[in-house]
Amino acid sequence: MEVVLADTLLSRCGDRAALLRALSAPLSAERAEALRLLLQRLAAGGPAAAGEAEALRRAAWEVALERCRPLLRGGEGAAAGSAERLRAARAARGALRHCVQLCGAPLAARLARDALAELAAGGGAAAQEAAVEALVAAAPRLEEPELLSRCAAAALALLREEGEGEAAAALVAGRLLPALGANGAALPRVWEGLLGAGGAARAGRALLALSALADALLPRGPAEPGLDARLCPRFWRLVQEGLTERDGLCRKRARYLLKRALDLSGGQRAELRCAPDGGHEPSLFWWSAEKNEQLLQFWETYILIMETLEGNQIHVIKPVLPKLNSLYELAISGDKGCWLFHPSWHVCIYRRMFESENKTLTKEGILHFLELYETKHLPNSFVFSEFVIGPLMDALSESSLYSRMPGQSIGACPPLGMRLQKFLATYLTLLPEEEKGSFLLKFIQKMTSRHWCAVPILFLSMALASIPACKVLGAEGLHALRDVLQCTMITHQILLRGAAQCYLLQTTMHLTDVEKVSFPEVSSFLLSLRPEESLRRDTLLWTELCSWLQVNDKCFRKSVTSDFGRQEASSLCQYVHSLVREYLKTPASERENCFMPDWFEAKLVSTMILLAADVEQMKNKCSGKSNIEWIELEAFLNPLLDVLMKLGSNAYIPTLKADKSLQLLLKLLQTRWLKCSNAQDDEVLFFIWKSLVTPVESILEFVLRLLTTNELSTVGDLDRCDLYLALIPEVMNLCLKVNSKKMSSIRNFLSSLISASIRNLQERNSEKLKLKEQIRKVAGMASLAAVCEIMDGELEVHLESLLSVDALKKFISFSQFNEVLKKPSYVEEKNSSCEEKTSQGWGKIVARYVRDQWICLRFVLNSFATPAQGCEETSVMSLSMAERSKEILQSALEALSILPSDQVSPVFDCMKVLVPKLLDSSEALCIEAFDLAWKIISSLSNTQLIFWANLKAFVQFIFDIEVLAVAASAKGQAYTKIKEIIFKLIDLSTTKTGVFNVVLSHCCQSWIFSTVDERSALTNAFLNAGNYSELITEACVFGTVFRKDQRPIQDVHAFIENLGEKCAANVVTESTNRDDHFVRICAVKFLCLLDGTNILHKTFMEDIFIKLLDKDELVSRSRTRYYANSLQHRIKNRVWQTLLVLLPKLNQNFLSGTLDRVFQAGFSNNQASVKYFIEWIVILTLHKYPQFLDKFWDCFCYDEEKLKKSICTFLSVLAHFDIILQNTSEKKPALKKALIVVLQWCFSHNFSVRLYALIALKKIWAMCRMLHVEEFEALTPVIESSLQQVENMHGTGNARRNWQRIQDHFFFATFHPVEDYSLETIFYILPRLSELAEDEWISLSRFDRFTDIPWPAAFQWRHSRTELRELKPSDWAQQDMGSHLAEADSQTEWTDVQKKIIPWKNSTPSLDLEMAFQDRAAKLGKSNSRLIVVASLIDKPTNLGGLCRTSEIFGASALVVGSLHYIQDKQFQHLSVSAEQWLPLVEVKPCQLVDYLQEKKTEGYTIIGVEQTAKSFDLTEYCFPEKSLLLLGNEHEGIPANLIHHLDVCVEIPQQGIIRSLNVHVSGALLIWEYTRQQVIKQKQQQ
Repeated sequence: MEVVLADTLLSRCGDRAALLRALSAPLSAERAEALRLLLQRLAAGGPAAAGEAEALRRAAWEVALERCRPLLRGGEGAAAGSAERLRAARAARGALRHCVQLCGAPLAARLARDALAELAAGGGAAAQEAAVEALVAAAPRLEEPELLSRCAAAALALLREEGEGEAAAALVAGRLLPALGANGAALPRVWEGLLGAGGAARAGRALLALSALADALLPRGPAEPGLDARLCPRFWRLVQEGLTERDGLCRKRARYLLKRALDLSGGQRAELRCAPDGGHEPSLFWWSAEKNEQLLQFWETYILIMETLEGNQIHVIKPVLPKLNSLYELAISGDKGCWLFHPSWHVCIYRRMFESENKTLTKEGILHFLELYETKHLPNSFVFSEFVIGPLMDALSESSLYSRMPGQSIGACPPLGMRLQKFLATYLTLLPEEEKGSFLLKFIQKMTSRHWCAVPILFLSMALASIPACKVLGAEGLHALRDVLQCTMITHQILLRGAAQCYLLQTTMHLTDVEKVSFPEVSSFLLSLRPEESLRRDTLLWTELCSWLQVNDKCFRKSVTSDFGRQEASSLCQYVHSLVREYLKTPASERENCFMPDWFEAKLVSTMILLAADVEQMKNKCSGKSNIEWIELEAFLNPLLDVLMKLGSNAYIPTLKADKSLQLLLKLLQTRWLKCSNAQDDEVLFFIWKSLVTPVESILEFVLRLLTTNELSTVGDLDRCDLYLALIPEVMNLCLKVNSKKMSSIRNFLSSLISASIRNLQERNSEKLKLKEQIRKVAGMASLAAVCEIMDGELEVHLESLLSVDALKKFISFSQFNEVLKKPSYVEEKNSSCEEKTSQGWGKIVARYVRDQWICLRFVLNSFATPAQGCEETSVMSLSMAERSKEILQSALEALSILPSDQVSPVFDCMKVLVPKLLDSSEALCIEAFDLAWKIISSLSNTQLIFWANLKAFVQFIFDIEVLAVAASAKGQAYTKIKEIIFKLIDLSTTKTGVFNVVLSHCCQSWIFSTVDERSALTNAFLNAGNYSELITEACVFGTVFRKDQRPIQDVHAFIENLGEKCAANVVTESTNRDDHFVRICAVKFLCLLDGTNILHKTFMEDIFIKLLDKDELVSRSRTRYYANSLQHRIKNRVWQTLLVLLPKLNQNFLSGTLDRVFQAGFSNNQASVKYFIEWIVILTLHKYPQFLDKFWDCFCYDEEKLKKSICTFLSVLAHFDIILQNTSEKKPALKKALIVVLQWCFSHNFSVRLYALIALKKIWAMCRMLHVEEFEALTPVIESSLQQVENMHGTGNARRNWQRIQDHFFFATFHPVEDYSLETIFYILPRLSELAEDEWISLSRFDRFTDIPWPAAFQWRHSRTELRELKPSDWAQQDMGSHLAEADSQTEWTDVQKKIIPWKNSTPSLDLEMAFQDRAAKLGKSNSRLIVVASLIDKPTNLGGLCRTSEIFGASALVVGSLHYIQDKQFQHLSVSAEQWLPLVEVKPCQLVDYLQEKKTEGYTIIGVEQTAKSFDLTEYCFPEKSLLLLGNEHEGIPANLIHHLDVCVEIPQQGIIRSLNVHVSGALLIWEYTRQQVIKQKQQQ
């Protein structure tokens, strides 16, 4: 209509140029659109007269430069509203383009020069966009080569530009470059700029430009010379990059280009080959008419896989994955064993899978790639090597991928871990020898290039260690492995960290070429391993390392600094000799450096001495020598011994030399012995000890001099103080083991140290505080604290008889607590540089001083009841014991507030002694102590390093036997506060695994294994268990808290633990018992230790039994949803497991009162596992006490309503009636009663109840037959015929199969309630067989691993019978699960798969930014459909959204709606899934429908109403005209009567059902499809 009006206006206008000028001043949005339309018609019209043509060109020139360009810049005529502004700008762009068509090359050149000048001048994003629009209009008509080159260069520069010019760059890619490409002269420049040697554009922008240029670069006809994109390797690299981009639109463009190239090549049956992209790899793309079918098959499969991956749904993608295997079969030449298709195409598929948001898809992709080298014989490819080191390793960094498969048992190696080991070993064997080293080096270096979590780094290390031994790594590889070791130290998972270190050491031994590395390099690597986590002398790993060093001893590369004076010595011995000499070689200058030497060297030297000695011993054993002289070891130690012997007598030994020798001495003394029955059997270590005991007197004399005189005078000297004090207990240990005669020297040393330290602390300070005076006091207090810790420790040294010890106790008793050292105001000049550099602030020094005071006080408190007692003996104390204790406790609270959190443990220890004595008299103060202590612990919960040590001290304080006993006896606020803390700790344990474990382990050990010998103390200790029974009750039901993020880590922990001694980390790493399972294990083992004959134990167990039954009833009454493996199910399961453990220890009287509650629990609606435990408890109770049978029969007397859900429980008990009657002499009456009860349930309406009753009847009747019960002879024919009939059941349904299943079920066929009573059955086998979640299974090995609580003597209920242990889970009520089918699915290729249709040929690759969505929708090639769907009467957004989607899919030419506002509705968008962006939408209000229908009639459309009328046609019989308009009625009223007479025809859908009508969207969809089907048939007939 608009075109007709424009043509009419132009034909009747005498002066067209004047018309153009009139329209353009001023240029509003409406005028701009009218101007564009007139210019379009003028440009499309024929040639005008000469004069008129010139006038039009002048007018067009003016419009272009004076109206359109300013409007594009945002100047003249800019509308106020953004929508109007966009309309005006869009019209101005079109008008400018038509002006250039009218004016030709001159105007194009002028516009291009102006635009280039504006781009050069800058001016922001808006100016850039306006300049680009001008270039777009000018580009097709440019003729000057120089100007074309400048335009192409400017466009490419914008395309490569990063930052704010994103919109301009998109304009360039989507419109300017295609416009330049349309200019034949500019196309080569654009092509070269996009893919040439210069800086490449970003993939997304480049693909947008290439898609827009597809007609020129991938032409249907003959291409320009050298411009066939298929022959350019860089084009294909860009397509591959696009296929793996994260942006979906970018991937879509890449697939479009690939499909277009394939369609073109297949259609032409071309002969072409893209130039090789370097190396020996095949071409990125080639085509041959001879292999046309094979090529099409390969690429069709490839595109199917890539498009399926877009769905991101594993159930759709998984069936397609086997097609990857056929892709490899097509890609590899069977004859030549080489790649036919470039392997990078396969890599694109895996990269796309690895970058998926769906982690399951990522895992499938990784597993498929790792399987390749096991199942396929792939030719070597550099592309795959780069892929392994790049994207594959990046994908492997995700911890969640290493989870167990559903069918795997706990502790099994995850599938990804196993595949990774096999892959790396296989892949490396297939690589050429010259490439192995470089590949492994890159692989290891990649492990250092990012932060890895504990799980991935562990399995990568395992994979490296599993590679068969080959010498491929040199010094650089060793350094890379050392860097990986540093990466492992980041994680807090100690066991995983240690295991990774073990495997990295094995990797080093397997893969290092010893001829390329030296001993210093090896020793530097070994020192990166932590002895407390991996490499220790008492492990198999140490033995393996010694063996490796022995085998390769003389093969290592000689280092530059080696001394080879002694040719007869082995290389390792030579290295250690020189190492010790160099270590002890220090400058003779005194105190040039006030800081301690680094411990690194001492660790290195001690480790290498021990290694060399063990290697030497290994050599001697191999050679058969029995008497070893230890010549080499003695030679190693002699330089050290020389220095140590001189320490006491030579005051001029350099401080540095003394420090180093003492550091080395300490490291050697801290060495663990090998696994021997006696330490003396470790010959190496015993020889070292014997050698080091010689200079003990000299060492002690030196230490005493340094600690008690003015030698320590700087802050840096405090590190030396720590070294000397750490040596004292080690030297004492040494003397006790080797030479006890030296203990007299130690006693004298300690006595002198105590006396001198007290003197130093009692000295008055000078007026001006000097640093050395304060340091001397710090050293003195530290010395006293060290002595107190020795006397508090477990060393068998009796020092209490020393007079100085009494002086120490007296001094501490009179000391002021929390005494703070003031910061010195005077610092000696010579030490100022040291003080400035020291990292230890004065605050830390003061805190240390205060902590040492409390360590000393702890010793005094442990020696006497209070310090007052010790002082009263001297008749000096004036304060009473209670007052003194209160004063100390107040000081302790002050200390807690001033001390750093990592130094409060000695204060807790002192409070443990004080609080029991003050709870009666000063309860408020004690409660304040509890609160402050809890505040400190809770604040540390996120601090891994110091939390656990402080928690242990806190627990020992709060849950001390005396503290608990005194609080419980008073039953006051302190008792309530302790119970409050118990529940706070349990709550904390749900977020920080292991907290409850510490509490429970301490309490259980202290309650049942008291350290006091008196019987009364033992009794009082166990009384705490009854007073705080909530702790045990909560422990019995405490279980694993499901945290999805921690599940893989827990599984991997279990896997490493299952390796046992094979992994040294299991031997070295201290077991923390922090697993949630250990809480219940501790509680159960504690209960197992209780004795039913002990009154206290008996009362406690009965109390626990009642409380657990209460908890079960509470859970049953809860309204929380109760489903399989829910928290409620797990709690109930744990309750009944514990009750089953307690059952044998309970007597008849107690059970008589509680059995009814057990029966009532059976009436509840229970999950299978809980039901089994209840039945088991009932069976065992009746077996032991048959007199309770009358109570049991009462359970069958309730009404049917109560029994219908629970009768199966009681019938299951009767299925074990033979076991129940084992201890009964009168069996016949019981059998008679049982038979009467069971028979009535054999006729139940419920099928399951009948089955349970029949299984019980079968068991009871067999017993009757065996005992020859005469009373039942009359029933024999009836019962036996009934049983026979059940056995022979046949017909439809599952009756016979279910009967067989229930008979084979473990609870009736294999399980024996008495013989299978064991912890293994209760906590592992029965939960496994009843399909409880795996994290509820507790294996017997975990009970054994928990050693804090030992097994009771002669404990017999541990193991189950083998028959039960070997059973697999099955349930008679379940249908066939088809487990074998799942395996088959993974092995066979699916015959058919889902394929999402992507009609690429109809899609427009270029993003035509000039058009709105609706304009673009009309340009999609769908105008061949002449169907209009009118939905103006529909008012529900959901129906409109569905119709929009249906209309777009079937290519309707337009959808008419009552208001365009509907498309903003969320429900509409949810149903339309963006169809409104690709389908023309027209707004016609219901009141305008009559006029609209009449207009369409004049255009030749047939108006079809979807309505049931008297004259309506059947849809199956109606033939749709090509130009059809479907009018759909309202959801409720249909088509109004006033519109029906405007219809040409009505069509109705035939119905078979009762409901009167279909949903309007469904009705419309049926008619749209029928119209489309008929038109498709017509088109095929015409062809």
